[in-house]
Amino acid sequence: MDQHLPAPRAVTVVQLPDGTYTYTDAAHLPAQQQAAPQQIVQHIHQAPPDRTVQRIALGSGVGAGAVAAGVYFGPLLVAALTAMAANLAMLAFLAAVMAWGVVTVVKSIGGNDTKAASKSLRRK
Repeated sequence: MDQHLPAPRAVTVVQLPDGTYTYTDAAHLPAQQQAAPQQIVQHIHQAPPDRTVQRIALGSGVGAGAVAAGVYFGPLLVAALTAMAANLAMLAFLAAVMAWGVVTVVKSIGGNDTKAASKSLRRK
């Protein structure tokens, strides 16, 4: 189907000095100057930023490590102590309830000796 069409030519659109546009053959255009290659400046950071300022602000050596450890491990310590306190409170509550239950059962089952023993313990 394309065999009877003329061969395509390199045709470009140019703007004339009066502002109008026209088609022209690329072979009849003057040679254009090649633009200088564009220079690209790229900054590559291969190392993390220096933390000298932070170390000086916190104090050098062990002081900086102690501050960092306090910041990191402080909340962890508070959370661990809170969890332990909650567990101990629950265990104390269960122990009190169980002791009350044992005392109540012993009083209800026991005879006169048990009642006399409980009265003597209350006086002390």
